[in-house]
Amino acid sequence: MKYKDEFRNKHEIKKYIGRIRGKIVDFGISLMEVCGTHTMAISHYGIRNMMPEYLRLISGPGCPVCVTPNSYIDHAIALAKRDDVIITTFGDMIRVPGSTSSLEHVRSNGGDVRIVYSAMDAIKIAEANPLKEVVFLGVGFETTAPTIAASIKVAKERNIKNYYVLCAHKVMPPAMELLVANRKIGIDGFICPGHVSTIIGSLPYSFLAEKYNKACVISGFEPVDICASIEMLVDQIIDGNTRVEIQYKRAVKPEGNPAALRMMYEMFEPCDSEWRGIGVIKGSGLRIKNGYKDFDAYAAVDVEPEPCRERAGCICGDILQGLKFPYECGLFKTVCTPENPVGACMVSSEGTCAAYYKYENN
Repeated sequence: MKYKDEFRNKHEIKKYIGRIRGKIVDFGISLMEVCGTHTMAISHYGIRNMMPEYLRLISGPGCPVCVTPNSYIDHAIALAKRDDVIITTFGDMIRVPGSTSSLEHVRSNGGDVRIVYSAMDAIKIAEANPLKEVVFLGVGFETTAPTIAASIKVAKERNIKNYYVLCAHKVMPPAMELLVANRKIGIDGFICPGHVSTIIGSLPYSFLAEKYNKACVISGFEPVDICASIEMLVDQIIDGNTRVEIQYKRAVKPEGNPAALRMMYEMFEPCDSEWRGIGVIKGSGLRIKNGYKDFDAYAAVDVEPEPCRERAGCICGDILQGLKFPYECGLFKTVCTPENPVGACMVSSEGTCAAYYKYENN
């Protein structure tokens, strides 16, 4: 593994930018990243502003917290209001607004909502609190799904009866297919997600190049990585030879991580899933298999969430699809700020609105 400094070398970045600018292109190119870490890196390092005028970088639904719909948040809030339930979650989730409240608000009113750093932390809490129902909020893409699947396996092996997962896991390729089918977005190529690809590899993206003629490059997260990936994408588009390439070779293999995939699909199976502001995408989610339903919070812990409704004026759905930029939202930087988020895209550390708020001068 090389040191990070090598991937933040200003001279190398300038070389890539110069070559990208020197390409003979007489048409516009639109590239979309579908990873929240890429979104933050592009904004943080000013990569968008370095690009030539003809090249447009747009952000897609790469933030797992952001794409989690209000209906899920409302269900988690209803669970948190029960005296016999402990909610365990990664940090970003507690501030995401539901229809009328948030987990943070419930916690301030006495609800037992705890931030954990892994699903195994939630297992320990369940073991220490046998009279409570401990629910872990299973939110994330293929990156986190194997570790949460492993926690279910551990709970079963240890005969832990009070541990549950409220599953909202999503898989990226079906969402990418939906995005390319939307001509209003006009995607020519994808900066494919690095973290997700360490698990699933490069093969699941092949249909994007073969069926839809879209360029695909799996990128690392440093500025040199991203600039190199952009040049690779531009070359594919100019040459008309679209394919899936791996720039992030130090972490991603074509076959992915077979052990992680086996664990994920031992506990989970594909299902249709709702994405915030986008709707239900066929085959884009994971649910707990029937053999492990004892650990499914939907089936095991009964609650009645409030009627779901969206926040007025929030355009997270359009932003997540790359149809609009954060500065086109009337709430951005006025009503909606990191201190007072109206939408999930402003809450998460990987959200597009949060990235633009912190780093982009719009």
